[in-house]
This record gives sequence, C-alpha cells and structure tokens, in this order.
Amino acid sequence: MTPDWVTAFADTPRKRFLPSVMWPYDQASEEHVTVDRSADFESWNRYACSDMAIITQWDDGASTTPGTDMTSSSSVPSLVMSMLADLQVQPGHKVLEIGTGTGWNAALLAHRAGPGRVTTIEVDPTVAETARHALQQAGIAVTVIRGDGLHGYPAAAPYDRLIATCGLRTVPYAWVEQMRPDGVLLIPWGTQFTSTEATARLVVASDGSSASGPFTRRVTFMRARAQRLTVGDYDTYVTADAKEGAQKSHTALPHDEVFGTTLWDANQFALGLCVPAVIHTKGLVENGARPVWLLSLNDRSWACVLFRDNGARFTVYQYGHRRLWDEIEAAHTWWTEQGRPGFGNFGLTIDKAGQHVWLDAEDNVVSSRPLIAAHD
Repeated sequence: MTPDWVTAFADTPRKRFLPSVMWPYDQASEEHVTVDRSADFESWNRYACSDMAIITQWDDGASTTPGTDMTSSSSVPSLVMSMLADLQVQPGHKVLEIGTGTGWNAALLAHRAGPGRVTTIEVDPTVAETARHALQQAGIAVTVIRGDGLHGYPAAAPYDRLIATCGLRTVPYAWVEQMRPDGVLLIPWGTQFTSTEATARLVVASDGSSASGPFTRRVTFMRARAQRLTVGDYDTYVTADAKEGAQKSHTALPHDEVFGTTLWDANQFALGLCVPAVIHTKGLVENGARPVWLLSLNDRSWACVLFRDNGARFTVYQYGHRRLWDEIEAAHTWWTEQGRPGFGNFGLTIDKAGQHVWLDAEDNVVSSRPLIAAHD
C-alpha cells in the first residue's frame, strides 16, 4: 500500500460493494463456493476482507450457482492497489474506467480524483445498476454509464486517466482520441495464445496521435465481451482425414522450456507475440503422455505434442496449412536469442494504424506474423 492510497482504501472498504451472495475460491475444495451473507456472515465477511478475487456473476447472470463462465468479479485487492499506483491518479484528474464491476474500483478512483471526476462504463445492465446503487448508498459521486466501453465515452472527454478492468486483445483507438496529451491509459492486454494478460501503461503523445509505453505486470481479467473468443471443438479440427494426413515428427524441447511452469512465466507471452491467431490447451493425460494442443484460429490447422516425464524426445503431430509446432519452435528460438526478455522488456503502441508490440525500444517492433512460412 503506497501512502497516497491508504486513506482511500481505509474509507472505502471492498465489502460495501460486494453482493449478499458471492462465489470465492475455496483452496481446500479447489472450487468456487457459494457464500451467503444472510446465512453465514462470518464466512462472507472473512472472504470479503481477504486478498482474493471474488466471483460476483456467472454466465452473464444466467446462473445463480457456479456455472460455466465467470463473467463479473471483484479483483484481488492487492492487484487493485498495484494498478491504481501504476495509473498515478492525482486530485482533480478526470478519469474513465472501462468495466464497472461492483463499483469498488470507481469508488477508490473518486476518493482520489474527487467528486464528479470519475466516469465508469459497464456493458452488463444488471451489473451497472447494482454498482450505481452501491455507489449512491456509499454517497460517492461517480457517473455510471451502461454501454459498450470499447467506444469509450466521448461525452465526458477529454480524460487525464483511463483504466480498463477487462482483458483486451485489440485496444480501440477511440480511447486514445478521448485522452488529453500526456494522459495515461492502463490496459490489460494479451494475445489469443493464452487467457492471461499483462498491464500496459501507455502515455499519450503530446500531439494526441498515439499512446505508447511498457508492460508492467502479468494479470488475469475476464475478457471484454465483444472480444470473447469462440473456438471450434475438437471434432471440427481433428477429423478422420486430418488424423490420416497429420505429419509426424519429434522434438527435444521439454514442455517447461517452451511453455514455462506457470501462467505467469514470460514464455507464453513471447510465444503469443510471434505466433498469431493460435491458442494452446492441455489434453487429458493418457498412457503417461501429457498432450498439448495448438489450434489455429484462422483455419483448421492443428498440432499435438505428446510430452512425457523424463523423456528426451517427444512425438509431434501437425496438420494443415500452418505447421504450428514449427512456428512455436521458431518463436522459442527467437525469444532465447533475445536473452529471454520478461514482460517489462516489451511495450505496446496504439496509433491510427493499429497496435504493435515492441521489444526494448519503440522502433524494435515484434513481428505479428509467423517466423516460418506456411506449409503448401
């Protein structure tokens, strides 16, 4: 906790903004559990005051018990603090928040920036109304807008600060256009390769034409609803013809060397930058093999690598126009040759032409194309 935020957190406890029924993650059972304030206040209060994320909505509100998709939450308080510190909000700043959630983050921003200086926009009507009510009950003057945050909110522009609390794969240029020169945007950004992101702290150019800056930390947010990913199921990729036509080869690269040991390792972030429009997922362990699947999002190319504990060579199957494992190996080689850079070595620039990621310097752009040619 940095000194400038102590009062805001003390005066604005998270539990004021949490619903009566919520779903924290229980470490013992390794699943999300239902906690009801009216039935068990002690447990509810313990989770509310903990440093953990709490799910507040499932399946866009369609489920009242733990469902398939987590669609709204209250973020980990220590992460909230870290992101607010990165944003460097000052009294009097005008702030736009993308993704209202419970309203707690907007309340903290308003405590720092001042009454009437924060606008927050939420795509889900129920979530927006619940947050509006919580803010009103707390006596905090925040403008809550129900709408698509990817368009920003030009009616209240220009802004000094913008913070997104949803994961982005493409940053709207409209956000840059609605900022003051030298304004700061803090955005969780990632590739399609993984479900996690890194926060990019972007500073708007003096002429307002672009915003650029480094990544600061690895995070995980629910993806912006308009940028959710829909992937075909296994059978749409691995057809009988695809199985018959798959090319078999071998690799000596171990799983952890390529993908890292956790979602927080820089390996997967770097791979996603160099291998566009691809996701990866782990399959079920069978006969001692731990398969990792690679699926192309722009055609039906796929690859499967069968990793084994203590193995020296691992079987690879590849099918389609793209040779996805070959792309991964080329990306891993590039990352290694660059000295295995971490998140802080990369940066992001947004301008009228789109977005690009760079390494160490803005003119050292990381290719968004595969490092090898497609297979004919």
